[in-house]
Amino acid sequence: MTPALPRTARGRLLLLLALATVVTVFTATVPLLRDWFDLRVYYGSIDTWVHHGGRIYDYRVPGTTYGFTYPPFAAVAMLPMALLDLRTAIAAALLLNLAALAVILRLLTGPEWRRHGWYGWALIACLLALFEPLRDTFSFGQVNLLLLALVLTDAALLATGRGSRAGIGIGLAAAIKLTPALFIGLLLVARRWRAAALATAVALGATALAAWVDSDASRFYWTDALWDTSRIGRLGYVSNQSVQGILARLGEPDRAVWAAAVLLILGVWALRVRRAVAAGDWTAAFALTGLAACLVSPITWVHHLVWLLPSFAVLIRTGHPRIAGALYAVLCTSVVWLWFDDASGVDGFLGSNTYAWITLGLLLWLPVGHLPSDRWTGSRSTSTTTAAPSPTAPTISPASVQAEPRFSGTAAAAAAGSVVEPGRAGAREGSSEPTGSTLAADRNPQSSSERASS
Repeated sequence: MTPALPRTARGRLLLLLALATVVTVFTATVPLLRDWFDLRVYYGSIDTWVHHGGRIYDYRVPGTTYGFTYPPFAAVAMLPMALLDLRTAIAAALLLNLAALAVILRLLTGPEWRRHGWYGWALIACLLALFEPLRDTFSFGQVNLLLLALVLTDAALLATGRGSRAGIGIGLAAAIKLTPALFIGLLLVARRWRAAALATAVALGATALAAWVDSDASRFYWTDALWDTSRIGRLGYVSNQSVQGILARLGEPDRAVWAAAVLLILGVWALRVRRAVAAGDWTAAFALTGLAACLVSPITWVHHLVWLLPSFAVLIRTGHPRIAGALYAVLCTSVVWLWFDDASGVDGFLGSNTYAWITLGLLLWLPVGHLPSDRWTGSRSTSTTTAAPSPTAPTISPASVQAEPRFSGTAAAAAAGSVVEPGRAGAREGSSEPTGSTLAADRNPQSSSERASS
């Protein structure tokens, strides 16, 4: 039986203070800070490029072999950092990530976001602070929240009957990092040709702009850097929670095995996405695509798993808050780092890939098409009342939309939700892996970092 939450203002304040204390103690002991390692990569690359006449992909973080790994347009988008000192750039990155997170929560909760009030949002903030992918995203100075916000903006347009405007966010995200390009595939599977064409045009246009700005960097990236995974980090590093990471920890170097697994996952994804789109459930369709992208990418660091956030929203919306809470709690524990030194044996196979198993399980099982039963399915706009949100993760609220004729009324049900990429561990002895910091080595595996910006 779930204990009742306090109803008085004093009781709520005491609960929040207690929870904030637990969060502070936890984040100060279990997960260690990453010292803005990825942001230092971005800043050093841009500074070298703009102020010292160097090349984008030649920069290396001092003491490591790691540098800029994104497409050239990402560097163009980060050019404003050339006007800032490092501390100001860190502050700006923190504010941008906070703003992106606010946009994501707003899109996932829909027009009912006001119902949560200060108390509900304070609870959600405490719970989000425990989520390892989010902790690492902020502490590394990563860009994944910004990309997720761009993609979910397009999801919101599709879910609310404004699909003719969708595609720009996905195109920009795909030009900055390659993983979001799978969302263009979603648009193709959904037969949203206009949105797919717009997203592709935006991605190609941004890439062409980067080539015009620095043709040498573009030529090097697309012909050399893109295919060199050693620039990013060890495939077998425990933070890599993709299918490729699982195979690498098993000692399986055969690319054909990985390619076969990727094709199988994409086949499952396409079938499930088609079902979600047919039911007008764009929230689930985008959530499934984020899950598949994390699995098929050669490198999926723990902080990339912020792409799982829409899946938790879907679970809560479809009446599975306990499952969402349990999976969310596991993703707060940093459990995979227990196998930092040795991922052999059955326990290593199961434990070191815990986050990948969660991602795969959600891809296979995430409910799709189960929109609230009291929704009108006709062409008229309606509004409904949803159950009180669980504090475990954001919930998706209904929105009033006009159904699109081609879905024979099911598109209206899409409004049941408005919409609806981790670890530094410090340098180990004798290791050339990135530390997320240039500080002295830490014996705690969780303070070790084996990879650079990805």
